[in-house]
This record gives sequence, structure tokens and C-alpha cells, in this order.
Amino acid sequence: MKRFLELTRFEHTLFALPFALASILMLYQHMPSLWKLFWVLTAFVSARTAGMALNRLIDLPIDRLNPRTREWVHARGEVSESQIRRLVLLSSGAFVLSCLFINLYALLLSPLVLFLLWLYPYAKRITYYPHLVLGCVYFLIPLAIDVAFNERVSLEAVILGLAMGFWVAGFDILYALQDYEFDKEHGLKSIPARYGIEKALLFSRAFHLLTFTLLLLLVFRVDFLGAVYLLGLLAVGMFLYYEHKLIKPYDLSKLNKAFFTVNGYISVLFFFFTLIDRFL
Repeated sequence: MKRFLELTRFEHTLFALPFALASILMLYQHMPSLWKLFWVLTAFVSARTAGMALNRLIDLPIDRLNPRTREWVHARGEVSESQIRRLVLLSSGAFVLSCLFINLYALLLSPLVLFLLWLYPYAKRITYYPHLVLGCVYFLIPLAIDVAFNERVSLEAVILGLAMGFWVAGFDILYALQDYEFDKEHGLKSIPARYGIEKALLFSRAFHLLTFTLLLLLVFRVDFLGAVYLLGLLAVGMFLYYEHKLIKPYDLSKLNKAFFTVNGYISVLFFFFTLIDRFL
């Protein structure tokens, strides 16, 4: 179990789960039942597990060569390819089953989610913008929640989805900086590999500025959002600014702090302040 948790980086669920919960708070029209909430969260966790397992399986030959990843459990062979395939099938099956229990629309749209999860690991082989493919995956989260609870896709869900998508794409660019030299040497594509580190940081900052702007726009679309949410958004903006202050084109030593720690705080803060505003 420890190896499988390490394989899928289960602790990174912290990045997206609070945003997903905040989406529920913003979008539900009627208090959801615990039954539906259980299946929505199960769908979220199982889809993320499927995506991470697919990423590990498809990238296995690359991860065995990359100095940064060659000691990961799958690259060392502590989790076999056949075990990863079984995990992909099991988690994908759990995701589709969860969608079946949510509603017909969720079930019909579930293949789109699985397709994007499968496409992302290949994106770095075919486009210099794989970060936007990952952003598309996270863009779907608020839309999926709107479909699950309200059987619709509202403008509010689209705005929140775009905010999530650009947030994830922005910090995925930062994550890709770690493999800049390796990607260039092996012909793998990313914004850093295409434009260089300095311009890649500008892309990331632009994406995160879009995230902040879109989250601010929600104040004019979601009735209950007010002063508390704006205070939380100010804190999110400060953390985004701090994240980018940590990383310099000539000094990437604080990259892990910027990527893991700061983004975790951003996600939790956003949920916390949305929760307070919803119930005040």
C-alpha cells in the first residue's frame, strides 16, 4: 500500500481536492445528499488515481532514464508494469461506476475525462504545451460537479474551471523546470524546453494572473461571495506572488517549496474562505 501511495503521489490530492470542495460550495443549488457527495468524491479520487497511474505507466521508459525520477518506485521496479495496469483498470472502473451512481449525464461524459487522463502523458511528445492539456483535466472538475449536482453546466462552473485550469497549468510549467536539460536532450516538449526558463516563468506568471482575475470575476456571478471571500482571494494573490518571488531564472533551488508548499496553502485557503462565506 505504501508503494502504491508513493506511486500515485496520493498526498498531492491536497492540491486539487480543496478546489473541488470549494466548487461544490459555490455550485450546488440544493444541499447535496451524503450519498451523492460520497460518489462525487469517490469519482474525484479514482479519476486522479487513474491519471497518475497512466502517467507512471506511459512515462516508465523516460522515468528510468531521468536522474530526478529513476529512484521512484515504478522506475526501480518495486511496482511492476502489470501492477500499474491493474491499478489503471481498477481506478478507471471505480470512476465509471461512481459516475453511474451520480447520474446519466456524468456516466455519458466519463469517457471524456478518461481520454484526457490518457492523453496528458503523451502530450509532451506531441506539443510544447502539455501543461494546457493538464489544465483541461482540471478545467473539467467544476463542470463535472455542476453536472453531478445540478445536471447542467453554468457560466460560474466555466469561470471556476478556467481558473483551476490556468492555476494548474501555471504550476505545471514550474514543475517542468526541473527537467529542462533532460527534456531538451531527449526531445521532450514543454514550454521551458521551447522558450527557455526565463520566458517559461513569464508564461507561468501570466497563467496565475488569469487565475486570480477569474476568481475575482466570480464575486459578480456567485450571490453569496462577499468580503470574506475577497479577503481569502487577497491571501491567495499574496501566495501566488510569493511563489513566483521564490523562483529566479538563475536560481531554482526553492522550486520544491514554491511548487508543493505554496500551492497546498493556496488550495486550502481558497476552500476555507469560500466555506466561511457560504455559511455566513
